[in-house]
Amino acid sequence: MSRRALLKQHQALLCLGTAVGSVPLRSIATHRLPPRADEASLYVHWPYCLKRCSYCNFNKYIPRSQNHAVMTECLQKETQTLLQLSQVSRISSVFFGGGTPSLAQPSTIAAVLETVSKNAHLSDDAEVTLEVNPTPAGKASLKDFMLAGVNRFSIGIQSLNDDHLRILRRDHNSQHALQTVSEARTLCPGRVSVDVMFALPGQSVKSWESELEKLLPVCDDHVSLYQLTLERGTQLYKQVESGELSVPGDDVTAVMYKSARRDLENAGFCQYEVSNFAKNNAVSEHNIGYWRGHQYIGVGPGAHGRFVPRAVGGAQREARTQTLEPDVWIREVQHHGHGTRRRIQLDHRGLLEEVLVMGLRMNEGITQQHWELFSPEADLKLIFGMSENFQELQVGGLLILDDRGLRCSWEGLALLDSILPTMLLELEMFFQSKGYQEDAQHLRNTDIQRDR
Repeated sequence: MSRRALLKQHQALLCLGTAVGSVPLRSIATHRLPPRADEASLYVHWPYCLKRCSYCNFNKYIPRSQNHAVMTECLQKETQTLLQLSQVSRISSVFFGGGTPSLAQPSTIAAVLETVSKNAHLSDDAEVTLEVNPTPAGKASLKDFMLAGVNRFSIGIQSLNDDHLRILRRDHNSQHALQTVSEARTLCPGRVSVDVMFALPGQSVKSWESELEKLLPVCDDHVSLYQLTLERGTQLYKQVESGELSVPGDDVTAVMYKSARRDLENAGFCQYEVSNFAKNNAVSEHNIGYWRGHQYIGVGPGAHGRFVPRAVGGAQREARTQTLEPDVWIREVQHHGHGTRRRIQLDHRGLLEEVLVMGLRMNEGITQQHWELFSPEADLKLIFGMSENFQELQVGGLLILDDRGLRCSWEGLALLDSILPTMLLELEMFFQSKGYQEDAQHLRNTDIQRDR
């Protein structure tokens, strides 16, 4: 899953949490640790890029100069602080994202992984992913990153159409992309993912299908497929708003997504999440952890995390956001050991909202057994089974609820964004009907609060 998609999910859930901080009057899951509290995945954010792409509004910076030694020291220090705060005994996967983390020095990657190993168990075969910009410099660094401990690459191809790459202001061309993928597959066979975007300015269904036809024979065992989102304030947004560029309409975009799913399936890929496809079971274990509601620790400027701060007596999961601006983040880490800017304690309902929103992204959905880990008092059928709104979605062939669990149909997965508001409303109504009431006091939204 892309960082941008995750960020949007998190922002939406935080808005829900701060607006309606429902907690039960009776004691329900408030004194019991959430499942798998002794392990987490780790996300490390490298905030720097050489230039800003025309569509990007993510937390990234174009530095005039870069002190790799200071950045490395601070990433290590915050990693150590948050691992100790969480008291997890095992890190299941590590993901270096950005920004452009392939601009970091391989020694930085190795240093962070060494810090992880000193503070928690990181198995030799744990998935360690690095996002790579497919430039000649990115390609040349792949071997060194593997020697530093990376064993999976996620390559931001975005497009194999050079005109589109220029519109997106990417700093590579299609030939660079193909060469980088080839080198990565040679070094790391079966563990290379490519990111590709659709609904680009001037793109037609035919040209999109032609691009996929060119991509699929050369890519490895994992493809992440993302629809272009016009983000307010970006250069591309302004170009479309002014009429300088035009993007495909919703009907055309839906056809593009449908045709891509069909073509990927014909090429042997299995869709396991809204945007992700794999063959030979080469799924992203790190992203699966997000979608299954597992803990994760976010390190680096603007990183997000979800974990229980057990070292200070915490028993509920917190949603954490690190300070955005790198220079400010560096100062905070140097003075406090970490740069956590915002903490929101997730109550029982807030946790279930996240499990629901993230779990329905997956092809497998949410199994009854998995839901019961978070909600032993109320299963999926009890919460959703009798709802007229839910039954409409089920009769319409968009959702499936059975003994196995809750999941979207093939058609429903494509319409997930329109389904989720109904499901979240049903969850809220269930809480209200069972005597739960809002209590904002239990939702602790703390700005600039430090755990020392």
